Amino acid sequence: MPAYSFEALDSQGATRKGVMEADTVKAARSLLRAQALVPIQVTPVQGGNDPRAGLAARWMTRPVFTATTLTVWTRQLAGLVSSGLTIERALTALADEADDERMRGLVAALRAEVNAGSPFGKALAQFPREFSDVYVAVVGAGEQSGQLGTVLERLADDLENRQALKAKLIGAALYPAIVTLVAIVIVIFLVSYVVPQVANVFAGTKRALPFLTSAMLSVSAGVREYGWLMLGILVAAAVALRLALRNPGFRERFDASWLTLPLVGRLARGYNAARFASTLAMLAGAGVPILKALQAAGETLNNRAMRADAMDALVLVREGAPLASALAQKKRFPGLLSMFARLGEQTGQLPVMLQRAAVQLGTEVQRRAMQMATILEPLLIVGMGLVVMLIVLAVLMPIIQLNQWVR
Repeated sequence: MPAYSFEALDSQGATRKGVMEADTVKAARSLLRAQALVPIQVTPVQGGNDPRAGLAARWMTRPVFTATTLTVWTRQLAGLVSSGLTIERALTALADEADDERMRGLVAALRAEVNAGSPFGKALAQFPREFSDVYVAVVGAGEQSGQLGTVLERLADDLENRQALKAKLIGAALYPAIVTLVAIVIVIFLVSYVVPQVANVFAGTKRALPFLTSAMLSVSAGVREYGWLMLGILVAAAVALRLALRNPGFRERFDASWLTLPLVGRLARGYNAARFASTLAMLAGAGVPILKALQAAGETLNNRAMRADAMDALVLVREGAPLASALAQKKRFPGLLSMFARLGEQTGQLPVMLQRAAVQLGTEVQRRAMQMATILEPLLIVGMGLVVMLIVLAVLMPIIQLNQWVR
């Protein structure tokens, strides 16, 4: 039974909004009138694959779930299902408790699909903007195995761990980024405004300025005359790079080069490997076939070069090679991952070992990120101090020179 969002007036003239299920729009209006409500607007709740709303929804509206709200919602759903409620009653409870109208409409649409006889995983697939392919695959596997509550708990744990790792990486990079931005703004202000003022003061002395002051004046003139041009070139280069990255071949080569960078490359390798291992462990633990789990886990990788390696490993596993052997042949994946995969295959505990690999890789990424941030912070401050010192010297040296002339 489809879901409809409505806006109606009650007997007091107050506006009431909500979501209800009915066979047709006409039936929904009839149900509203039966409740002593005057319907103003009744519209169907569209799925995420609706062709009429796809482009507009993508550009004009934000997704219903953020990373945090999706984690909380999954945890709530897991608790309700694990307590013995059917998926229909659990969705009804979540729809009633939802504060956001869009979230209430989405959950009501999911409940309508389930009430119509669709599996829960198939209902989630109707909203690709909200639920990824991995999310849908895990839920579908949980339904098939009869352990939906347990699988949802694992899914919520994975979402929390992934969000925590991402937050720590962003936190480690935030302070250096702020220091760099502030340094650039200060330097541009000093070079474009303060240095020219000094030049005007000493313009009438007819004395040769010190080399550092002359060099700084040349830099200042270049910034003032060609600053906007340089900024335009940087913006155009960024846009051109973004457009070029849409080409699959160029994107794969770019990502492969990114992995070879001294510090950032190792962080990218570790982060993607941890995400791959965590997703693969969750899918394998939920009962998803290893080939399908490998494909889904590979598609979650942001780095296209590592994604290509994961797809190559999938081909090797399909041809009969062990997972550990297939991963060991791909040097972009850390050796730790293939080692834990080999232990998991030998002991029959592949999901457990892959999860341990994911935890260890994630911990290593956090350690390296904090270490790099700890090193960058004083280096950036020292670098900023040196640049400011050069500018100050360029300003003070003519003053000192003029004082000596006066004497």
